Amino acid sequence: MNETKKHITGNKKKDLSGFAILIVIVVLMNFVFGFYFKRFDLTSEGRYTLAGSTKKLLKNLNDIVYLKVYLQGDFNPGFTRLRNETKEILDEFRAYSNNQIEYVFINPTENSDKEEVNKIERQLYEKGIVPEQVIDRKKQKTSESLLWPGALVTFKGRETNWQIYKRQDFTPPEEALNNSVKELEYSLSNTIRKLQTEHKPEVTFIEGQGEMDTLRQFDFMRSLGEYYNVNRLTINHKLGCLKTSNAIVITKPDSTFDEKDKFIIDQYIMRGGKVLWLLDPVFINMDTFRLRGYSLGLNNPTGLEDMLFRYGVRLNPVLVQDLQCSKIPVNVGFTKGQPNFQLFSWVYNPLVTADANHPIVKNLDLIKFEFLSTIDTVSAKGIKKTFLLKTSRYSKTQLTPARVALGIVKFKPNEEQFRNSYQPVACLLEGSFQSVYENRVLPNAITSDSAIAFRDQGVNTKMIVVADGDIAKNDFQTGKGIYPLGYDKYMNQTFANKTFLLNCVNYLLDDEGLLQLRAREVKLRLLDKKKINNQETKWQLINIALPLGILILCGIIQFYIRKKRYAS
Repeated sequence: MNETKKHITGNKKKDLSGFAILIVIVVLMNFVFGFYFKRFDLTSEGRYTLAGSTKKLLKNLNDIVYLKVYLQGDFNPGFTRLRNETKEILDEFRAYSNNQIEYVFINPTENSDKEEVNKIERQLYEKGIVPEQVIDRKKQKTSESLLWPGALVTFKGRETNWQIYKRQDFTPPEEALNNSVKELEYSLSNTIRKLQTEHKPEVTFIEGQGEMDTLRQFDFMRSLGEYYNVNRLTINHKLGCLKTSNAIVITKPDSTFDEKDKFIIDQYIMRGGKVLWLLDPVFINMDTFRLRGYSLGLNNPTGLEDMLFRYGVRLNPVLVQDLQCSKIPVNVGFTKGQPNFQLFSWVYNPLVTADANHPIVKNLDLIKFEFLSTIDTVSAKGIKKTFLLKTSRYSKTQLTPARVALGIVKFKPNEEQFRNSYQPVACLLEGSFQSVYENRVLPNAITSDSAIAFRDQGVNTKMIVVADGDIAKNDFQTGKGIYPLGYDKYMNQTFANKTFLLNCVNYLLDDEGLLQLRAREVKLRLLDKKKINNQETKWQLINIALPLGILILCGIIQFYIRKKRYAS
């Protein structure tokens, strides 16, 4: 009996000693690991791993960023997921910013005073937060609510809005929610960048040679305006007009640049200026095409050919035909006096896949072109050339002058003829360019100007050349307004034109952090709606009752094991 008591007492002491040692180890580990910071992301796509540029941004914060997030309340599952993901990304930002991110979630409609609620909602709208009318249809009832899925962000006395949920026209709500979740890191870090930036770089769109107008480029210019000061400018022989421009965009000119304007652009490049060239080597009269159903594709000289050749590329006056293409409506006859339009593949509108690993085109979807041409590279000392986009395997080129007719849609294309595979259509040039006016006699109008300080060798810079100006064109329709850049109203699909062009300008202006974020891919494992509706009770039991039953069963088994052990 005494031996049994001694054995029990010894076991108790041993257990207490082991427990005390365990506590000491845990305390010591917490103390040691308190000096280190490490987070583990077990998702396959690294959803909770912030990009390097975001971490750098957060580590360099020198003041509190305070967010009032108005995404709180009794939401449907989609917006509940968005709210939870928003909270998680805010916690990630706070962890990497050394607690420089502070936030509070607010329900703007919880106040019982309707006048106060209306006042708050009016203030939110005036500050740029767009409300969302959500209709939630369930088996039992249909509910309708007004949400304010955004936040007000303040930093050093400056305030801006963060639109967390971005409604996308012509996009199903679930897909829009998915896209909003994917863009959380990008949109939040971009919002913080805006508050930090006191001076925005300047992007200038050149006009005066029949370039694409503001209406046709509205969405591109508006999107650039989120990051840069955007303006339009006619050079008109003014030598210093580009001095404040960090980058210029030349979109689809249809007339010739004169020598003095070319000289000003050349010297702008020699001094480190960046250029995005969106040029049409082939001109097609679209009015004739729409009226008669055919037109001629003719060479479109702009006077820039010798400049680009000197810089390292040549635009070929050919038209690309590609079996990977978009569709257009064609009237195939009349039914009861009404035209019968059907969609046909239009080989002159190639859909280009970006398969390169360059940050400008990484993870991009299809890009839509219209009457596309090709690019070749030529010798240019010290210039690095990178093809960004190429046509598909099944493509061919058509020399100009070329007859373009709608009638070809009635005939099945012969695949054997499409053998000019992978034709380059966009090229990045980087390095120190040589002036096109080196060792040339300049016109008197230029040499007589005292403001000129000619440079024949440029500083290190970069430019991007795309053999189609229509890549930047958005459609518009009276009564419906302006369509997003890249949206095809016939196919009801948005292509990656805008993302590509924004990436181009971001890269030219060294905003590679934005490229990293925009290229991220987050996969959301959405629930099957059909199963939810048909098997709701079953899955509720599996997710709630089954875990509780397993827990109770484990408790009973453990109880009998302990009872049997100590009874013996």
